[in-house]
Amino acid sequence: MQKLKPEDVLLSVATVPLLAGLVATRAIAQVMVSVGQSSEELFRGDRLPTLHVHSSHDSSV
Repeated sequence: MQKLKPEDVLLSVATVPLLAGLVATRAIAQVMVSVGQSSEELFRGDRLPTLHVHSSHDSSV
């Protein structure tokens, strides 16, 4: 029977949290992209009302 080295045990224990962290990071990145796209849609110019600004030099109004 082969004896386990401490490095092998440490590598085995560290693998699962590392993979979970990578998956969580990817999920967070996707959420941030979707939030960014939603905010762009919210502040897009064609959905805002048109503001009629009169200049102070315009005397015909």
